[in-house]
Amino acid sequence: MKRKLQVFISSTYSDLQEERQAAVSAILKAGHIPAGMELFTAGDRSQMVTIKEWIDESDVYMLILGGRYGSIEKSSGISYTELEYDYAQEQGKPAFAVVTTDQALEAKIRSKGTSYGEKENPKELALFREKVLGNISSFFDDHKDIKLCVHESLADFASKRELKGWVSAEEVIDTRPLFEEIKKLSEENKILRETVQQSERRAPAITKQSTNTEKFIELRKILDGIDIKIPADLASGKEATISLLSIFYGNKDTLINGVTNAANASPAESFFYHNVCPKLQVHGLVTNEKVPSVRYRRSFVSSAGNAFLAELERVIHLADKKEVATDKKNAAERPTSASQAEKSVAKKASKKAVSHRSLGSSL
Repeated sequence: MKRKLQVFISSTYSDLQEERQAAVSAILKAGHIPAGMELFTAGDRSQMVTIKEWIDESDVYMLILGGRYGSIEKSSGISYTELEYDYAQEQGKPAFAVVTTDQALEAKIRSKGTSYGEKENPKELALFREKVLGNISSFFDDHKDIKLCVHESLADFASKRELKGWVSAEEVIDTRPLFEEIKKLSEENKILRETVQQSERRAPAITKQSTNTEKFIELRKILDGIDIKIPADLASGKEATISLLSIFYGNKDTLINGVTNAANASPAESFFYHNVCPKLQVHGLVTNEKVPSVRYRRSFVSSAGNAFLAELERVIHLADKKEVATDKKNAAERPTSASQAEKSVAKKASKKAVSHRSLGSSL
């Protein structure tokens, strides 16, 4: 989109009408919008309020400085032209100035009269001129110089994206269809968020249970894959190997009560303390603590370890029930008496129960 920059033209008026007209013409030709003091009268204190509003609303400030200092604002003793310039600088407004050369001013005074030169405040004009020349400015001898400066300066300012400018309504994209689409999507998004929130309120328990089950299965596999070598003196005279899972479950009562590294601890207790508990502690299943008032420490099953044992016992119990039910079904399908089927199922269930009770019981 092509932007039209609003350019505020500041200058004394009666002595620079032709120069202002040249600037206005150049601004319009460049496709931008001129604004200036033609819109209000001089000498009124409210003029400065109006000037500030126009400078604020403009994109660029332009000063044309000739041979006059201009009307004085009584309370400050400074000309309106200099006050305008100072305000634009304070606001950080993009600005440029064109200043008449001494030769051009002298020629103008000779041809049009002394009213085009400053008689009352020459010192103030000289100081103002020095201030202006210290910033972005160019000299002009005639109207062509002014037009050239306007053209070059506005071409540079127009390339700056931070300047808003004015845009034709025809070039502005009609955002109403987009707004309606965004509104529709927002409503759909709101419904989806509410649905997700409702699902999340129902899901935590299920998710937590699922996560805990996955962790239990993974940990059970890990413990089952760790072998513990049992010395011969603790395994009926022959060295044996058993999984950490089996020894943990088979000796859960001992480990729940706790084992110590006391000097008078039995060989089995010392074995549990030094060889089994540290491996379980790595997985948070066992806690080790200093026993008050004595010089030894104690290892015992942690809350996480108790939860693991409870889940393991539940899984074993369900597996037993499933196997018993399967045996009953198989027995019922075979051509045997009902009493024989019951005896067979009871016998297998008894063996299974003994098997689980004896996990790790070699210690």
